[in-house]
Amino acid sequence: MLLSNFFDNLSSFASEGSNWVFFVFALMAISGAIFMISYTKVVHMVVSLALTFISLAGLYILLEAEFVAVVQVLIYAGAISILMIFGIMLTKHRGEEVEAQRPLHNILLIIGSVALLGVLFYAIQTADFPDAGKFNPGDDNTAEIGKLLFNVHVIPFELISVLLTVALIGAIVIAKREEE
Repeated sequence: MLLSNFFDNLSSFASEGSNWVFFVFALMAISGAIFMISYTKVVHMVVSLALTFISLAGLYILLEAEFVAVVQVLIYAGAISILMIFGIMLTKHRGEEVEAQRPLHNILLIIGSVALLGVLFYAIQTADFPDAGKFNPGDDNTAEIGKLLFNVHVIPFELISVLLTVALIGAIVIAKREEE
């Protein structure tokens, strides 16, 4: 009974194109994260992180959160990745020794990852989600976010801009001290 229910859910999942797109973006995000922690060269790590950020933007598009997806690409995939690359280029790196490969560690990592995937898949398949038809996100998410940001939440928005300016000035002061 449980096995036939599993295959029925799997076939209904595979029949929709948006689920396949979700699967591709999720696989890209997970792969980018795994590559990020697996690579030894820092530039390769940043590129893997950018892949994860871009695939998360794709997932936001699927959730009809276009504003968050654009911000994800602009801020994280663009600005943060470039900032990390500049930080890498401007700092001195000593030759770090890479430890020997541990095949048992890699095998246990793969087994743990597959087990986690199985547990998550089972939990999602047996969960009782509310009806998605009741949710109406509105016609224009970006306009609604703008109204909330500049009318209701204008004080926290301005405080964040002051905080970012202070952080930028602090980073410049610290960089000047190290230069001298």
